[in-house]
Amino acid sequence: MEFQYCKMEIFLPESHLAALQKALQDVDAGHIGNYDSCLSYSSVTGTWRPLSGTNPYIGTQGEISSEPELKVEVTVRVENVDRTLAAIKAVHPYEAPVINVITSGRLYVLIVEGMRSMFKSSSSVATGIFIFLSMILSALVWAFIKNMYQVVLRRAFLESRI
Repeated sequence: MEFQYCKMEIFLPESHLAALQKALQDVDAGHIGNYDSCLSYSSVTGTWRPLSGTNPYIGTQGEISSEPELKVEVTVRVENVDRTLAAIKAVHPYEAPVINVITSGRLYVLIVEGMRSMFKSSSSVATGIFIFLSMILSALVWAFIKNMYQVVLRRAFLESRI
């Protein structure tokens, strides 16, 4: 079972919400069933300190800033993630926008599928338990490596401003 959607979280000033909504709509982000432009947002407070060499939209180099922002959450088709990231970055005012791409519970599906196959073919309870624990450990290691790889790629994409 492969998941078709992921969730994106975007943090930005409230003044840019309308531009973000339009950009997301243009790339079909937030399209769920017979509805489009689906998203939610909530008020948050962001803090950051611009380091030397930065050109902050808000704040001063070397000083910690604390400002109201919006956290926008939108559902995106997995195959549209890169296109959606590019659209967000095109309208986002920050030099280094915070955009989190959250994948679904693939690990849970792997464990459930593994348990089903294990108990069909295993002849003893001890062997079944050993196989089950091995699968959990393997799935956890695989999920950790996969998620770290995705985080590194997303961070590289965001920092390079591609």
